[in-house]
Amino acid sequence: MNLVDLRSDTVTRPTPAMRAHMATAPVGDDVFGDDPSVNALQEKIAAMLGKEAALYVASGTQGNLVAIMSHCGRGDEYIVGQMAHTYRWEGGGAAVLGSVQPQPLEHEADGRLALERIEAAIKPNDAHFARSRLLCLENTIGGKVLPIDYLQAATALARRRGLATHLDGARLFNAAVKLGVPASEIAAPFDSVSVCFSKGLGAPVGSALVGSKEFIAAAHRWRKMVGGGMRQAGVVAAAALYALDHHVERLAQDHALAARLAAGLQGLPGLTVETPQTNILFADLQGERAAGLMEHLKSRGVLATGLYRLRFVTHLDVDAEGVDRAIAAMRDYLVH
Repeated sequence: MNLVDLRSDTVTRPTPAMRAHMATAPVGDDVFGDDPSVNALQEKIAAMLGKEAALYVASGTQGNLVAIMSHCGRGDEYIVGQMAHTYRWEGGGAAVLGSVQPQPLEHEADGRLALERIEAAIKPNDAHFARSRLLCLENTIGGKVLPIDYLQAATALARRRGLATHLDGARLFNAAVKLGVPASEIAAPFDSVSVCFSKGLGAPVGSALVGSKEFIAAAHRWRKMVGGGMRQAGVVAAAALYALDHHVERLAQDHALAARLAAGLQGLPGLTVETPQTNILFADLQGERAAGLMEHLKSRGVLATGLYRLRFVTHLDVDAEGVDRAIAAMRDYLVH
């Protein structure tokens, strides 16, 4: 039985065409700066996001870490959402490795951080407090898209109060496709942006960090310190280049499949389904039956996650037939 793997969009496998592109990639030693595929990727993603320069990194976590450490010093703090990846899901790296204190805030229902909460969290210039240096946002956040006007307002507030701004854009292209705007429009108000190639874009590994030339030079030094020099990285950078050329517009298909899944799950007993905006669907199952759901789905060849809520994620390796199998497995468990 072929698995329908809806755990994450990180489980995608390189397509045959992507593998062929990787196999023929020109490579060099990226630590010396002479890997042509890495250099091409950095130039391309910087241009796509409207920034001066870019740095290829091993993962989104590494990109966010070196971004925070480039913006902040020991005893500084970054303001961030409680459910943001940079705070909740990256092992406390900024605090442990960078001595940068997070100041987490509660999210609004639509994923935003309320402007008044951001304003109130910024510390006065007083020795009792960590120095507020950075505002970190995420788009998409839990599959929700933060609109352009909000991003502009939040970053304007940060600038007015002397803070730098960083966007965790792991799924930035999902947001751009949903909003129908160039990715550069989302990135524009931020000093730095990270973007992941190994989620919806379907590359096997890698992310990029973009910003000014000065900022990327600082980030390059931090990348070296945390072990991010990858030598002949062009083999995997080529996959990201292929993904940027071929897998961006198709993200709309993933969004449509998530909507199809949501429609199929609506009305099932005990299940509350949150209407997805992009490729991530959250649901909540009440009652005793919740405990056995994951094993049931697995027995039917469907994988999902239930770490804190039931989550399904559509991606390159999921089609309509797979979504319908997931609906049938859920219906069989909850109805029969």
